[in-house]
Order: sequence, then C-alpha cells, then structure tokens
Amino acid sequence: MTELHLWLRHEVRSTERRTPLVPSDARRLVDSGVTLTVEESPQRIFPIEQYAAVGCRVAPAGSWASRAPEDAVVVGLKELPDEPAALTHRHVFFGHAYKEQPGAEELLRRFAAGGGALLDLEYLVDDHGRRLAAFGYWAGYLGAALAVLQHRGRLAAPLTPTSQEELQEALRPVAGDEEFTALVIGALGRSGRGARVALRAAGVEPTCWDLDETRDLDRPALLAHDVLVNCVLATSPIPPFVREADLDDPARRLRTLSDVTCDVGSPLNVLPVYDRTTEWAEPVRRLHKEPPLDLIAIDNLPSLLPEESSVGFSGSLLPLLLEFGVGGPWARCLDRFHQACRELGIDEGEFRRV
Repeated sequence: MTELHLWLRHEVRSTERRTPLVPSDARRLVDSGVTLTVEESPQRIFPIEQYAAVGCRVAPAGSWASRAPEDAVVVGLKELPDEPAALTHRHVFFGHAYKEQPGAEELLRRFAAGGGALLDLEYLVDDHGRRLAAFGYWAGYLGAALAVLQHRGRLAAPLTPTSQEELQEALRPVAGDEEFTALVIGALGRSGRGARVALRAAGVEPTCWDLDETRDLDRPALLAHDVLVNCVLATSPIPPFVREADLDDPARRLRTLSDVTCDVGSPLNVLPVYDRTTEWAEPVRRLHKEPPLDLIAIDNLPSLLPEESSVGFSGSLLPLLLEFGVGGPWARCLDRFHQACRELGIDEGEFRRV
C-alpha cells in the first residue's frame, strides 16, 4: 500500500457538500502508508484544516488535472469538469455512464483519449453484485422527507443543507395536517429503508412494495396513493411504474412523486414521465395540472445531510481503499468499465490496468 497515492478532488457542483473520505478515515489511510492529497474546497462539509491535521497533503481546488502524478487515483463523487478533454488518471466517482445516460459516451471517450479509467462507485460490488459503498439510505430518507414536506405545503425553496435532528423536527405532524397515504417502491433496499424511516417520523405508515409486488404491477393500486417514493434502480428493462397515460387518469389520486433513483435519460427509467431532474433552487416541478402531480427528482439528495451521509459512506469505502488494486471489487469495477468501452467500439488495450 505504500505506493498508492489518492487525490481527493474538489467537487465542481456548488451544491455538493459531501465527501467520499472524512478526516478520521483519511488518518487511517495516511497511517497505513497511503499518500493522500486533498484539494481545498469551499463547500466541503469538513474544512481542509482537519485533513491537514491528520497528515494529508493540501492542493488547490481543481488542481488534479495539472498536478496529480499520472499514477495517482483521483477520488470524488459527482461529475467531472468539462476540461481536460483527455483524462489520464484513474478516477473513482459516480460516472453514470453505463446505461446510455446523456453524456455517457462523451465521458468514456475522454478516458480513451487520455488512457485513464473510470472506477465507477455504483459498480463497486461484492461477489453477489451488492454495492459495497452507497449513499442509498440517506437518499431514500431525504427523498421521502421532501415528499412529505411538499405534500403538506411546507417545503421551502431553495433547499439548504441541514442536520438530521432539524429535519426530524420539521417532519413531525402538526395540528391541521391532513392524513395521506404513501407508497415506497423498492422498500427492502437501502434507499427504501431510509424512506420508510422518514415517513414514519412524519407519522405516516407507508405501503411497502418490492420485487414481489412489482412483478405483476397493480397500477390502479399504485395510483390510489397520495405520495409515491421510487427507490428502484432497474438493471434490466421492466414495465414503467407511471406512464404518460396515467397522468390524464381522472381517478389518479397520486399527487406527489419523489424519484430517488433519478435514472432520467436511461432506457431503464421506470418513471418515463419527465425528461430532466429538479434542482435545489427549484426542487419541485408540476408535471400535470389536472389532476395535479408534483415531481421531486434531485440527483444529489444526500448532500442535504452532508455530514451524516459522508461519515457513513466513508466508513464503507475505507476498507476498500485499504485493499485498492488487490483485485476483487476493484477488478470487477475495472472490468465493467472495459465492457462499456468495448460496447462503444473503443479499444480496451488503450487503457491502464489497476
């Protein structure tokens, strides 16, 4: 492990306050012999001084492209900046590039141009295909929490980061709140578990569906709920949960739709009734006037609870980084990258191996 150099980059998205590595886990990496460079970042929930105090090197924000050694592994969470056009490093982040999402081919060709590689955190899995490091619980929790606040008319915009304690207080029902029904699809996964916790904190006992309930979808029963929280990330084509035709159904009771998955643009999207996500500045978009239907589809929900979500994710990622390059999950991650490139006709021989 003494040869490994990790470079924790600044996130270019202004609303991204999370980090994949918190200072306490950075200390363990440094103590194990890893060289860890951390870029300055004005919005990261943990200040740069905490990283420096545990032995990390400090670099200016965005300097990985010009300063990181070629063999460094650049670690982040969300999208890369548009430059450089050729990516020479190995990058660990959520690339969203393997299911025909918008911009996916362009990103992979940037790696081809520079000889780098994408180690997509979504595909860092165990022998059974289960993700090893994920923000799912907090994504589901926040997706359901925002749906509750919107349905009760108490969701303020723009959204701002908060704490779990403050959000729990906001979720408590108050006098005058009308009862409503809520459905969580994908209720048995990480995101579904978080959604159920948030709804119960709001005084709502949700209907819970998972694989058994969606194999033969009871769409009228789905549309009979007031709130739907979707936590299903499809890996193969399945019938959509809500269709365009359902929006015009006068019997539809559904009024608030929170899509935690945000698989917009993918042919595997189970909610093909919208074509763009919502943002912190305007978290809700009216999809249909009569009967009304409001959409919440924010693709970095856990950043609204940046400290809690970062601590949990970092704790899961740490042991994997301590074993970086040994094989197993990282080898599977790299294999998935090469597979995606071959599907686009890119010569996999151009790329560096982990």
